[in-house]
Amino acid sequence: MTLTIDRSTGPTGDAGGSTRPGAGPSRYSGFRPEVQGLRAVAVLLVVVYHVFLGRVSGGVDVFLLISAFFLTLSFVRKLESGRPLAIGRYWLHVFKRLLPLAVLTILATLLLVELLYPAYDVGRWRSEALASVLYAENWALALNAVDYYAADHSTASPFQHFWSLSVQGQVFLLWPLVFGAAWWLHRKAGWRPVPVLTALFGAVFAASLAWSVHSTATNQEFAYFDTRTRLWEFALGSLLALALPYLDLPRAARVVLGWAGLLSMVSVGVLVDVQGAFPGWIALWPLASAAAIVVAGRSGSPLGLDRVLASRPLVRLGDSAYALYLLHWPLLITYLVLRDRPVAGPRSGVVLVLLSVLLAVLVTRLVETPLKAWTWPERNKRNLAVTVAASLALVVAPVLSLQHAEDRRATAVLAAADRNNPGAAALLPGFRDVSDPDAPAIPVVTGDHYRKPVLGEPCPAGLGVSERYQQWCFDTVPNPDPAATLLVVGNSHVHMWIPAIEELAEASDWRVVTYIRGNCMYSSVEEQVADHEPCARWLEGADPVVEAVDPDLVLVQGTRSTDEDEEQFTPGMEQRIRGLAERGIQVVGLRDNARFDFVPAQCAVDHGAEAPECAASHTILGPDSPLAPVADELAQVSMVDMGDLICPDGTCDPVVGNVYTYWDNNHLTVEYVRTLAPMFVERVREALAADGVDPAAAP
Repeated sequence: MTLTIDRSTGPTGDAGGSTRPGAGPSRYSGFRPEVQGLRAVAVLLVVVYHVFLGRVSGGVDVFLLISAFFLTLSFVRKLESGRPLAIGRYWLHVFKRLLPLAVLTILATLLLVELLYPAYDVGRWRSEALASVLYAENWALALNAVDYYAADHSTASPFQHFWSLSVQGQVFLLWPLVFGAAWWLHRKAGWRPVPVLTALFGAVFAASLAWSVHSTATNQEFAYFDTRTRLWEFALGSLLALALPYLDLPRAARVVLGWAGLLSMVSVGVLVDVQGAFPGWIALWPLASAAAIVVAGRSGSPLGLDRVLASRPLVRLGDSAYALYLLHWPLLITYLVLRDRPVAGPRSGVVLVLLSVLLAVLVTRLVETPLKAWTWPERNKRNLAVTVAASLALVVAPVLSLQHAEDRRATAVLAAADRNNPGAAALLPGFRDVSDPDAPAIPVVTGDHYRKPVLGEPCPAGLGVSERYQQWCFDTVPNPDPAATLLVVGNSHVHMWIPAIEELAEASDWRVVTYIRGNCMYSSVEEQVADHEPCARWLEGADPVVEAVDPDLVLVQGTRSTDEDEEQFTPGMEQRIRGLAERGIQVVGLRDNARFDFVPAQCAVDHGAEAPECAASHTILGPDSPLAPVADELAQVSMVDMGDLICPDGTCDPVVGNVYTYWDNNHLTVEYVRTLAPMFVERVREALAADGVDPAAAP
C-alpha cells in the first residue's frame, strides 16, 4: 500500500530519533529511506505467504502502521509550523494519488473476470469491484464472511485484497479530523498539539484494541475485516510517530533492536495462524516488530539493519510496494482459476512472484510516477475533485451499466417464469410442458444468486421473548386469531423452507413464529459444527422462546446430511425432539436435503445441466431415516421427507423443471422451494393426519 510521502521537506531526518526534543519542526521530518525499505519487506512477506503458503503473514498490519506513521508526520509538521491543515485538499490529493493504480487494477481484473473466470461468479466479482473502488470492500467481505446463507466460498475473490486498502482509505478520511480537533484545541485553549494528539490516539488505541480482542474472540470472521478492530493498528503508528523524536538509543541497541524486529516480523506468519487469530491482541506481535525496526532507525553502524533497508534496491521496491500489492493477488487468483488448483506450485509460484514484481515496477514507472508529476490536478481543488470523480467513474459507470443490463434480463426471464419455469411441478403426474425450450433456468445466474427468504417483523414485545434472544425471533406469519401457532426453530436449512411454510400457514390459518440462527444446530452445544460460542447463546434461548411462544407445533430440522455422504441424527437432536414431545407439543421433523462437495448450479453453468458430473446422489435419499423410529414411536413426532421431489429417482440434478434446485452445495433456491410449496403443504398435512392431528385446528 502506498501513501503520500512528502519528500520535499529538506533533510530526510532520522527514524531513530537523533534529533533531540525541542529541535523544532524538523524532528518530524517525513521521508525515511529505511522505513520505505521496511515497506518493501512487508509487501514481499505478503506476496510470498499468499503465493507459496496460502496464508496471511501479518505484513498487511505493518502496512497499516506505516500508513499512519507517515500520515501523522505530515500533519504534525503542519501543526508545529503553523501552516493550515487544508483537510479538504488533503482528502482530494490523497485519493488522486491512490485511485489511478487502483482503478487500473480493478479494470484489468474485471477484464480477466469477464474473459477467463467461470460465468457463475462474474456478477459477484462485479459487485466487489464496485465495493473496492468505493473503499468499502472490507465491509462487503465482513458481511459475507458471517452470512451463513452467502454463496460458496471455494473460489477466492480476485478483489479480496482490497479489504485493507478500503480500511486504509476510511482512515485517510477519519484521521485528518483528529488532527483538526487538535488544531482547534490549540487555537481555542492553547493546548500543545502533540500532547493532545497523544491523548486522542491513545484513547483510540485502547478502545479499538479492546473491541478487537472481544470481537476476535466472539466473531473472528467479521472482526478480521472490521475497520473498528483495525483502528488501533493505525493509532499505534501515529503514537510511534509522535514518540519517535523522544527516543534516543545507543548505536548498539539500535543494531540489536533492528535485527531482532526483522526476525520477529518474518517469523510471525510461520508461528501464528494469522488468518484465524487476527486482529486481536496477537497482532501486537508483527506491529511491535515493525515498531522496533522503525525505532532502531538509522544506526550509523555498518552492521545495522538500516544499511540493508535503506539500500537502493529495497527503497526502489518500496516505491513500487503499492503496485505490487495491487497486482499480485489477481494474478495469483487468475492463475489458480485457469489451472483449477487450490495453490500454486513451487515453479509457478516463483514465476508469479517475479511477474508481479516486474509488472509492479513497470506500472509504477509508466503510470504512477507520471501521474504524480502531472501538475494540472494540483492547480486547485476543483481540478483535484474532477480527477477523483473521473477515476471513480471509470469503474462505477461500466459496472452499474452491466448490472443494470443483467437486472433487465432477469426481470424479463422472471416475467415468463410461470410458463417457462415450472420447477417441481414438472414432476407431478399429468404435467403438460408448455414452456419455451430455449428459456433460461431461474434464478438467473448473475453472481448474486441467493436471496434469503424474508422472516418478517421482529417478535413483538408482548410475546414475552427476552431481549437477550430477540434478535433471532421473528413474527413471520402474523395472525391475531390463529387456528394454531407454529414455531420454526433451527438454522438455514429450515430458513430456506419459509416460502413453503408461509403457504402452509395460509392454507391452515396458522401463525408462524421463527427462531433461527444460521450455522447452529438445534441439538447441543457440543454437537455444533462451528461457531460454538454464538450458537451456545442461541441455544440458551431456545427453551425460553418455546415457553414464551407456547406453540401448538414446532418445525425443526430432523436430521443433518453431510458432504461425506452421511445422514446424522445426533443424541442432541433426539433429546430436543423428545423434550418437545414430552411437553405435548407436536413436532414436525423435516428430513434434511442432500449435501455435496461441489455446487450443482455452478457445474451446470460451466458444463451444461445435462453433464453427468453435475448430478449426484446421497445416502439421505434412501428410504430409511434415523428419525423414522422416533417418529414411529411417538405420535407427537411427524416426519416429513421432501427428498424425492428435490432429487427425483435418487439423483440430484442441478435443474428440475427449468429451475436450479441448489444455489450452493447444500441450500435450495428460493425459486425451487416456491415450486415445492404445494407438495410441502400436502406432505405436512398427511404426516400430521397420520399421527391423528387435524392440520386445520390446534392439536
